[in-house]
Amino acid sequence: MLAGGGSSASPVTVKPVPSDSAPSSARASRKAESLGEASGGTPGARAARSVLRAAQRARKRFERAEVRRFTGRTRRRRTAWILGVGSIVLAFGLIIGAAYSPLMALRTIEVVGTSRIPAADVSAALADQLGTPLPLIDSGVVKGELSKFTLIQSYVTESRPPGTLVVRIVERVPVGVLTGPTGFDLVDAAGVVIETTPERAVGYPLIDAPDGISSAGFKAAAAVLAVLPESIRTQLDSVTAVTTDDVTLSLLGGERVVWGSPEKSEYKAVVLAALLVGHPAGTVNEYDVSSPDSAVLR
Repeated sequence: MLAGGGSSASPVTVKPVPSDSAPSSARASRKAESLGEASGGTPGARAARSVLRAAQRARKRFERAEVRRFTGRTRRRRTAWILGVGSIVLAFGLIIGAAYSPLMALRTIEVVGTSRIPAADVSAALADQLGTPLPLIDSGVVKGELSKFTLIQSYVTESRPPGTLVVRIVERVPVGVLTGPTGFDLVDAAGVVIETTPERAVGYPLIDAPDGISSAGFKAAAAVLAVLPESIRTQLDSVTAVTTDDVTLSLLGGERVVWGSPEKSEYKAVVLAALLVGHPAGTVNEYDVSSPDSAVLR
């Protein structure tokens, strides 16, 4: 108690002073974390992030390698296809260029297979094709020129690079003679006149076909003569036929051969050749081979 004046002292309120120890530690920790994040974090965190980035780069490299691996076959196939097509086009262009160049121009005509036809005449007929590249030789012109040779039955041409044309000719084969207005006409099985002579050609029979070369009799006789071997044909004097089924051969000695139709002519020729060996001309008057399995001698 205080004396005097009766007044009393006012009470003093004492405010507690807050302790900054715990809050300041939390703030320091957060600040440290933020500073750590700003500066790259702890060594362990930095190492982890480095490993992660390396793994990501490795994965990207793996993915790119897989893409290349899966598309590599397609690229190789495309490249091979382009190279193949390019090679074919280039080769084709070179061949075409060479074929139509002066290097492939016709310089030589070789004629093969002629005996009655002079080969020089055939070459001369085709001389206007000289200088023409082999692929450009006009087959129509060649056909037209060779058709003028009546002795040519057929032909084939062969180009032989770099500058040769080979003409292979099959000549008409004479089978007999016909009596003509100016002599004797040597004809083939089609009735084409091979040559005309004033005298009858030796070794060929006289064909007696009353109705001419367009008749059935001539065609039958010519068909028989075409298959006869030379050993028989040279013994013939004449062949007579009016119809298809009555072909008759006459030998030089006057003997007759009843042939019949041209059917089985090859077989009949074999049978007649055997009969002529066993029964020579002059020993019989007639050989009937119209039925070759049962030939008859008279």
